[in-house]
Amino acid sequence: MIISRTPFRISFFGGGTDYPIWYNDNEGAVLSASIDKYCYITCRYFPPFFNYKYRIVYSQREEVNHLHEIAHPSVRECLSFMGLEKGIEIHHDGDLPARTGLGSSSSFTVGLLNALHALKGNMVTKKQLVLEALQVEQERIKEYVGSQDQTVAAFGGFNKISFGRNHNIIVQPVTIDPARLDHFQSHLMLFFTGFSRIASDIAKEQVGITLAKETELRKMYSMVDQAIGILNSNCDLDEFGRLLNETWKIKRGLTSQISNSKIDEIYDVAIRAGASGGKLLGAGGGGFILFFVKPELQLAVKEKLGKLLHVPFRFENLGSQIVYYAPSRNI
Repeated sequence: MIISRTPFRISFFGGGTDYPIWYNDNEGAVLSASIDKYCYITCRYFPPFFNYKYRIVYSQREEVNHLHEIAHPSVRECLSFMGLEKGIEIHHDGDLPARTGLGSSSSFTVGLLNALHALKGNMVTKKQLVLEALQVEQERIKEYVGSQDQTVAAFGGFNKISFGRNHNIIVQPVTIDPARLDHFQSHLMLFFTGFSRIASDIAKEQVGITLAKETELRKMYSMVDQAIGILNSNCDLDEFGRLLNETWKIKRGLTSQISNSKIDEIYDVAIRAGASGGKLLGAGGGGFILFFVKPELQLAVKEKLGKLLHVPFRFENLGSQIVYYAPSRNI
């Protein structure tokens, strides 16, 4: 049996510039961090005592005989990509719900590929996991997804990630004094809006208008280095929050599907209660929303957003890991 653990992520700046349609001809970059909330994938070769070959358990349960019968697109395409012919059993568990803006679908794909490689007795690099996950999601499944989620899930950490033509991806850990990093993290508040959506459906519209939003995307790209400059300086960290507010205003104007009246109301309430900025995470439409709030004002924000679930978190630095390795003997 193999168990992989792969983190979810939060994205601060640069989202939208990580789509290949943009970074194949322009510079792309994001500022993102993996967090201590995880996707767990358990897999093993399936014993030959049943009248089906594959058992996949997630929010649904699938028991089928043929690869093409598997409904879960990532499972089907990962197994096909890996060329596994034996029966497989796969279980998924997550600390947070899917389709909520934390890169969960890419964490699933990265974690599954990592587990399947381990099942075959192979160790792979984090870069290989990224490139294989991109191939599965962007080329095989044809999902409208960017390239940051797979990278953060595989590498982990708080990073500036740069994107160039032909998936030239460079991961640079953000260097920041540990005390300032702790102070920075103490300003972050994550809330679940209760709404879920399929990110690829929303991103499809954004991808379609990407080249028409060059001015906005270049501005969002430039904010990555501005944010790092704030973190590396001695200025008030509230400047980071105000920059988040600025990027959110640009992001919500990219398409009509990114925000809605309920999300706008949540955002406005938090700002009036003391948040200096924030943003909806992921493609938009719902899920988790992040706010930047001075510690002494966080109780007021929580009280004003009392109906929303507050989810404390910290950054993590490991990325996708094999946390249990006990390969079974062939039966």
